[in-house]
Amino acid sequence: MQINPNDEECCEPSILEVSDLTVIRSGKVVLQDIDLTVHKGEFIGLVGPNGSGKSTLLLSLLGVLKPHKGSISIYGNKPNSRNFFGRIGWVSQAASNLPSQVRLTVRELVRLGTLNNSNLFSWADNGRSEKVTRAIRMVGLEDVENVDVSRLSGGQRQRAVIARALATEAEFLLLDEPLVGMDNNARNSLLKLLDQLCHEADKTILMVSHDLTAIRQTAHRMIFLEEKIRFDGPTHLFPDLETLAGLRGITPTHEGPIHIHSIPQSEEVR
Repeated sequence: MQINPNDEECCEPSILEVSDLTVIRSGKVVLQDIDLTVHKGEFIGLVGPNGSGKSTLLLSLLGVLKPHKGSISIYGNKPNSRNFFGRIGWVSQAASNLPSQVRLTVRELVRLGTLNNSNLFSWADNGRSEKVTRAIRMVGLEDVENVDVSRLSGGQRQRAVIARALATEAEFLLLDEPLVGMDNNARNSLLKLLDQLCHEADKTILMVSHDLTAIRQTAHRMIFLEEKIRFDGPTHLFPDLETLAGLRGITPTHEGPIHIHSIPQSEEVR
């Protein structure tokens, strides 16, 4: 089920075009016949069960995995093109899980995002400090910019690695499960930040998450992926569980309604 975006969204330029994409890994079809367009300024939640191809799709967009069939165009170029170097920010699942022996302040970590082939061995600042300061301010970590990353909470570490991606001045952020391990307050704070980045900083976000409820409360658009795209449309039109089961090809095992009997208090597991 794919629902056409509204006229306002269509007025924004497309930055990603995926056409008829099929990806095979270890002899198994992981993605099949994927058609996808992402417009500037969208906040898209990519959801689906384990093994459904979500991370495979992101890795394909980054050029790490090669398609068996189909094409990918980002800013009018193929993945891995130097023409959009620095315009894409990638935050992997393990990005905030730094080894305990690594000692970096927030500012030092974010500054790593400004490194590239042209300035790797240069002592000149060339505006890098300003980029770092701006990125730290955008994620609200000014108060801890000189604190060791290992001392931060899980939510703060996620903000720090997102700031590192922002320090590249990336326009299109790809986030793979950034909500994992966060408590409610940290999760809500990060989701609010991501929404602000779209509305106030003109960023575009494609975020993978298992947290269906959080995505429905935050993203502008949802994509349910399970080898194929089963749903793609505005968040408020995301199907209920029964309809979603039908889209996934899951049929009920009971003919009538399921009756759940309460367990007497004396028999409850304590």
